[in-house]
Amino acid sequence: MIETPIKTVEFEKPIEGGSCVAHAWARTPAPVPANEKILLKERIKTLLRERDAVLVAHYYVDADLQDLAEETGGCVSDSLEMARFGRDHPAKTLVVAGVKFMGETSKILSPEKTVLMPDLDATCSLDLGCPPEDFIAFCDQHPDRTVVVYANTSAAVKARADWMVTSSIGLDIVKHLHEQGKKILWAPDKHLGSYIQKQTGADMLLWQGSCLVHDEFKGVELDLLKAEHPNAKVLVHPESPAGVVEQADVVGSTSQLIAAAVSLPATEFIVATDNGILHKMRMAAPGKTFIEAPTAGNSATCKSCAHCPWMAMNGLRNLAEVLENMNNEIHVDPAVGKEAQRSINRMLDFAAAKKAKVAPGADLAKEAQLFKGIGPA
Repeated sequence: MIETPIKTVEFEKPIEGGSCVAHAWARTPAPVPANEKILLKERIKTLLRERDAVLVAHYYVDADLQDLAEETGGCVSDSLEMARFGRDHPAKTLVVAGVKFMGETSKILSPEKTVLMPDLDATCSLDLGCPPEDFIAFCDQHPDRTVVVYANTSAAVKARADWMVTSSIGLDIVKHLHEQGKKILWAPDKHLGSYIQKQTGADMLLWQGSCLVHDEFKGVELDLLKAEHPNAKVLVHPESPAGVVEQADVVGSTSQLIAAAVSLPATEFIVATDNGILHKMRMAAPGKTFIEAPTAGNSATCKSCAHCPWMAMNGLRNLAEVLENMNNEIHVDPAVGKEAQRSINRMLDFAAAKKAKVAPGADLAKEAQLFKGIGPA
């Protein structure tokens, strides 16, 4: 069952924090000359050591930041692994190169640590499209449903949820809840929710949000591109529209798509997700060709053109500045953080059980622990 939109967000209008698309593109760091880049990287490496800090970066940010994170013992990953890595790393300061909900998640899981971001205005259209006050009211109208929210949401939304999920584990968790007879209230991404609903058969009530980047991929143009590259395999993130997902050879999270690029014997791939991921794919699968899926056609225009404007706000210069000044700190209200931590930890516990190949439900003690406290908030 799909509800009508609760609130429409016009991304080109001013919104709180000035985080509209035009604002984001205007704040995108200018290219750094090669000689300055060398100096900046060395300075950042020194500051990371001096500040007892670690760099945690998403696959969608600038390639230089991804490389720097790996060179300094940090992490380049999807949001699930970012959450785990930041929680478990001994560093006192986490520098999150990504978007704001990622920084908030790090702070929620590590409230004792300092969490910094290169630009606090780096947000997410899914987060913006799910205002906490509207979402909480929506949940209150459906008290019989287990609330499952995607990671791309604010701390306040996570605090109202029973479970938080990422795209790499959302399908497994909803399948498990469905097998337990749970009815689901899902937010905020309608495309990901619809995909999971079709795969699991779960009774899901869907919030009507979408990712600015993935929503722009076009099924008709993808079909035409496939005709030009008949041997290419199509890799699609499930935040994409159904007409794109239906044409995929592999549907999965960022880490799952990278794994597919490495493991599949094909030498050519069409990729329907943020083009920031292509850097990691090319490193992981050298010699293979990666083609961006189309975001516009028939004279259409695109707002993101396959790259998140808020991810693009992260750069070497503002990373160095934030480490120099120890500013742009993420703060989460402790009471909100404590509530949000429940939903996040449920996901992490489930993921740990899955990784250990312990089937939730096969062991009653583990089942009880996994579902401890679950229910409407």
